[in-house]
Amino acid sequence: MEAIVAGPERRERLTAEIMERTGIDEAMIERMVHGFYARVREDAVLGPIFEVRIRDWEPHLKQMCAFWSSVALMTGRYHGTPMAKHLPLPVDAGHFDRWLELFEQTAREICPPQAEAHFVERARRIAASLELGIAGAHGVMLGNGERFRSNQTGAV
Repeated sequence: MEAIVAGPERRERLTAEIMERTGIDEAMIERMVHGFYARVREDAVLGPIFEVRIRDWEPHLKQMCAFWSSVALMTGRYHGTPMAKHLPLPVDAGHFDRWLELFEQTAREICPPQAEAHFVERARRIAASLELGIAGAHGVMLGNGERFRSNQTGAV
Protein backbone atom coordinates (compact mmCIF):
# COMPACT_ATOMS: atom_id res chain seq x y z
CA MET A 1 0.00 0.00 0.00
CA GLU A 2 1.28 3.45 -0.96
CA ALA A 3 1.82 5.96 1.83
CA ILE A 4 -0.31 9.10 1.77
CA VAL A 5 1.76 12.02 0.52
CA ALA A 6 0.93 15.42 2.00
CA GLY A 7 2.17 18.99 1.86
CA PRO A 8 4.83 20.16 -0.58
CA GLU A 9 5.54 16.62 -1.81
CA ARG A 10 1.89 16.15 -2.78
CA ARG A 11 1.81 19.51 -4.58
CA GLU A 12 5.00 18.67 -6.49
CA ARG A 13 3.56 15.32 -7.52
CA LEU A 14 0.29 16.91 -8.69
CA THR A 15 2.19 19.54 -10.65
CA ALA A 16 4.37 16.90 -12.32
CA GLU A 17 1.32 14.80 -13.23
CA ILE A 18 -0.46 17.79 -14.78
CA MET A 19 2.65 18.80 -16.69
CA GLU A 20 3.06 15.29 -18.05
CA ARG A 21 -0.60 14.94 -19.00
CA THR A 22 -1.07 18.39 -20.57
CA GLY A 23 2.39 19.52 -21.68
CA ILE A 24 1.92 22.78 -19.77
CA ASP A 25 5.05 24.26 -18.23
CA GLU A 26 6.03 27.68 -16.92
CA ALA A 27 7.26 28.78 -20.36
CA MET A 28 3.88 27.95 -21.92
CA ILE A 29 2.11 29.82 -19.13
CA GLU A 30 4.26 32.85 -19.80
CA ARG A 31 3.47 32.70 -23.55
CA MET A 32 -0.24 32.36 -22.76
CA VAL A 33 -0.31 35.27 -20.30
CA HIS A 34 1.73 37.61 -22.48
CA GLY A 35 -0.18 36.66 -25.65
CA PHE A 36 -3.55 36.99 -23.98
CA TYR A 37 -2.88 40.36 -22.35
CA ALA A 38 -1.44 41.73 -25.60
CA ARG A 39 -4.86 41.01 -27.10
CA VAL A 40 -6.69 42.44 -24.09
CA ARG A 41 -4.75 45.70 -24.28
CA GLU A 42 -5.73 46.17 -27.93
CA ASP A 43 -9.36 45.10 -27.47
CA ALA A 44 -12.07 47.77 -27.79
CA VAL A 45 -14.18 46.21 -25.00
CA LEU A 46 -11.56 45.16 -22.45
CA GLY A 47 -8.64 47.45 -23.24
CA PRO A 48 -10.13 50.62 -21.72
CA ILE A 49 -10.95 48.84 -18.44
CA PHE A 50 -7.31 47.79 -18.03
CA GLU A 51 -5.85 51.02 -19.42
CA VAL A 52 -7.18 53.17 -16.58
CA ARG A 53 -6.04 50.70 -13.90
CA ILE A 54 -2.66 49.35 -14.98
CA ARG A 55 0.21 51.69 -15.74
CA ASP A 56 3.14 49.31 -15.32
CA TRP A 57 2.32 46.04 -17.06
CA GLU A 58 5.38 44.02 -16.01
CA PRO A 59 4.31 43.49 -12.38
CA HIS A 60 0.77 42.64 -13.53
CA LEU A 61 2.02 40.10 -16.08
CA LYS A 62 4.34 38.56 -13.48
CA GLN A 63 1.42 38.25 -11.06
CA MET A 64 -0.79 36.73 -13.78
CA CYS A 65 1.92 34.18 -14.59
CA ALA A 66 1.97 33.20 -10.90
CA PHE A 67 -1.85 33.05 -10.90
CA TRP A 68 -2.02 30.78 -13.95
CA SER A 69 0.82 28.64 -12.61
CA SER A 70 -1.28 28.09 -9.50
CA VAL A 71 -4.49 27.50 -11.46
CA ALA A 72 -3.10 25.34 -14.26
CA LEU A 73 -0.29 23.50 -12.50
CA MET A 74 -1.35 23.67 -8.83
CA THR A 75 2.02 25.20 -7.91
CA GLY A 76 0.72 27.53 -5.20
CA ARG A 77 2.76 30.45 -6.55
CA TYR A 78 -0.12 32.95 -6.42
CA HIS A 79 -1.17 34.47 -3.11
CA GLY A 80 -3.68 37.14 -4.11
CA THR A 81 -7.40 37.80 -3.89
CA PRO A 82 -8.84 37.72 -7.43
CA MET A 83 -12.45 38.27 -6.35
CA ALA A 84 -11.62 41.37 -4.32
CA LYS A 85 -9.65 42.79 -7.26
CA HIS A 86 -12.54 42.25 -9.68
CA LEU A 87 -15.52 43.34 -7.57
CA PRO A 88 -15.10 47.10 -8.19
CA LEU A 89 -14.63 46.70 -11.96
CA PRO A 90 -17.38 47.93 -14.31
CA VAL A 91 -17.87 44.53 -15.94
CA ASP A 92 -20.72 42.14 -16.65
CA ALA A 93 -21.52 39.04 -18.73
CA GLY A 94 -20.52 40.70 -21.99
CA HIS A 95 -17.06 41.47 -20.65
CA PHE A 96 -16.60 37.92 -19.40
CA ASP A 97 -17.72 36.56 -22.77
CA ARG A 98 -15.15 38.74 -24.53
CA TRP A 99 -12.47 37.77 -21.98
CA LEU A 100 -13.16 34.09 -22.67
CA GLU A 101 -13.19 34.63 -26.42
CA LEU A 102 -9.73 36.23 -26.34
CA PHE A 103 -8.41 33.66 -23.88
CA GLU A 104 -9.66 30.74 -25.96
CA GLN A 105 -8.18 32.24 -29.15
CA THR A 106 -4.82 32.59 -27.41
CA ALA A 107 -4.92 29.04 -26.03
CA ARG A 108 -5.88 27.64 -29.43
CA GLU A 109 -2.89 29.37 -31.08
CA ILE A 110 -0.28 28.67 -28.41
CA CYS A 111 -1.14 25.32 -26.87
CA PRO A 112 -1.40 21.71 -27.98
CA PRO A 113 -4.96 20.31 -27.60
CA GLN A 114 -4.54 18.83 -24.08
CA ALA A 115 -3.08 22.07 -22.72
CA GLU A 116 -5.68 24.18 -24.50
CA ALA A 117 -8.52 22.14 -22.98
CA HIS A 118 -6.93 22.36 -19.52
CA PHE A 119 -6.52 26.15 -19.68
CA VAL A 120 -9.95 26.81 -21.21
CA GLU A 121 -11.83 24.65 -18.72
CA ARG A 122 -10.26 26.55 -15.84
CA ALA A 123 -10.77 29.94 -17.50
CA ARG A 124 -14.48 29.20 -17.92
CA ARG A 125 -14.79 28.29 -14.24
CA ILE A 126 -12.93 31.44 -13.20
CA ALA A 127 -15.11 33.65 -15.42
CA ALA A 128 -18.31 32.09 -14.07
CA SER A 129 -17.14 32.49 -10.48
CA LEU A 130 -16.12 36.12 -10.94
CA GLU A 131 -19.36 36.96 -12.74
CA LEU A 132 -21.36 35.36 -9.92
CA GLY A 133 -19.40 37.32 -7.30
CA ILE A 134 -19.76 40.63 -9.15
CA ALA A 135 -23.49 40.07 -9.59
CA GLY A 136 -23.81 39.38 -5.87
CA ALA A 137 -21.89 42.55 -5.07
CA HIS A 138 -24.53 44.41 -7.10
CA GLY A 139 -27.32 42.74 -5.13
CA VAL A 140 -28.21 40.31 -7.91
CA MET A 141 -28.53 36.62 -7.14
CA LEU A 142 -28.00 34.64 -10.32
CA GLY A 143 -29.97 31.47 -10.89
CA ASN A 144 -28.83 28.54 -13.01
CA GLY A 145 -28.07 29.76 -16.51
CA GLU A 146 -28.63 33.43 -15.67
CA ARG A 147 -26.09 36.07 -16.60
CA PHE A 148 -25.31 39.41 -14.98
CA ARG A 149 -26.02 42.50 -17.08
CA SER A 150 -24.99 45.68 -15.30
CA ASN A 151 -27.18 47.93 -17.44
CA GLN A 152 -30.35 46.20 -16.25
CA THR A 153 -31.96 45.83 -12.86
CA GLY A 154 -31.34 42.11 -12.67
CA ALA A 155 -29.98 39.03 -14.32
CA VAL A 156 -30.99 37.69 -17.72
